[in-house]
Amino acid sequence: MAINVARFLDVADGLQPGQFTIGSHGSLSSLSDLDPTYKQLIDEPVTAIVAVMGKDGRPNLTPVWFDYEGDTILLNLATHRKKVEWLRLNSQATFALMNPANAYHWMSIKATVRREVSEDDPLEGPRVTAQLDKIWVKYTGNEPPYGLRDPSIDERRVLFELAVDSIATFGRP
Repeated sequence: MAINVARFLDVADGLQPGQFTIGSHGSLSSLSDLDPTYKQLIDEPVTAIVAVMGKDGRPNLTPVWFDYEGDTILLNLATHRKKVEWLRLNSQATFALMNPANAYHWMSIKATVRREVSEDDPLEGPRVTAQLDKIWVKYTGNEPPYGLRDPSIDERRVLFELAVDSIATFGRP
C-alpha cells in the first residue's frame, strides 16, 4: 500500500516563489521510508493534535500521545472519552505533529481506523495495556505502569489501529 506524501515548500533557505504551497507530491511504501527529518516527529515524544469529527459535524482537536507499529498509527484512549464515540461514528482522523523547538517543522498524517481492540478483550487486552505503558515511558520517561488512570472510575482503554492514508510535510528542524 502506498502512502501519498505532499511536500510543502518552506522558507528555510529564504524567500522563494510559491512558498507555503505544495512543492512536490510523491509516495512512500512505508512509514520507515519517511525522510529522517520527519520520521523524528513520530519517533520522538512529540505530542500530536488529533482531529476527529464530532457529532455536530465540526472537527474536535485534542492533544494526544500516540505511537506506531510498522505502518499502523496507534491511538490508545480511555473508553469514556467522546473521541472514542466519534471515531466509531466517523473512522477518519488527522494528526498534526509540530516540532516543539521549531513551529515551521511539522507533519500531518491523515489516517483511517482499521480496527479497535478493547483492553477487556481476553486475548488482545494485555496488548492494549502494554501499549499504554509503552507510551507512558515514551512521553514521561517514567517506569510503567501508566500513572494517569482516573481513580474515580474503573477506567478502561481501547486501542485504535489506524492505516495511514496520506502525509504532508513542512520545514526542517
